[in-house]
Amino acid sequence: MDSTSYADPATSRNDVTSKLPAFAQGCDWIGFAAVTGSAESSTCRQDPVAIAATRAENPNDNPVVEERVRAHRSTEVVPRAVKLFDCPAEGEGSDVLGALRYVVKQLSAQRQPDKAHQIMVFSDLINNRGDLNINQLDLSEAAREQKIKELRDARLLPDLTGYVVVVHGFLREKTSSPDRFPLLEGFWREAFEAAGATSVDLL
Repeated sequence: MDSTSYADPATSRNDVTSKLPAFAQGCDWIGFAAVTGSAESSTCRQDPVAIAATRAENPNDNPVVEERVRAHRSTEVVPRAVKLFDCPAEGEGSDVLGALRYVVKQLSAQRQPDKAHQIMVFSDLINNRGDLNINQLDLSEAAREQKIKELRDARLLPDLTGYVVVVHGFLREKTSSPDRFPLLEGFWREAFEAAGATSVDLL
């Protein structure tokens, strides 16, 4: 959840309220992270939501019980997510990579190899903090490859091995020159794939 300038337009908040409920219904567990100016060390957090019924809650694997528990807990997801839009800036700029690293750390402790894993990102992906400033990035093919290698070698890319990544709001404000749009899309696709993502949608 991007709490920087991306959070200002009403469209961004509508994306969350319209798209997150259906996403949550297909999840057993959901973690959250806020994109701030210092995302990984941010004090603005929301507790994760365990959506699936536990063995104690549903010892006989009753589908009616499972559905009832899921329906109740799913209602907690959107309110927690929307609260992250109101996080303080915590410094200038947007630390998108830091937020992704933080949420992946949460998810890694919950991963079950036999189940699908997906990250839904509500952000324009204008990372302009630390070692990645999208606004000043050389987007030639060779430079993109070199930057991604630098980020990976420095362990600044999140470990997205096996994850499906869906981004809502990509370049929503489009502050860059129009000719950079497809190059920025190329950079992020390549970065997510280098981090191990199995598929990437930038919407």
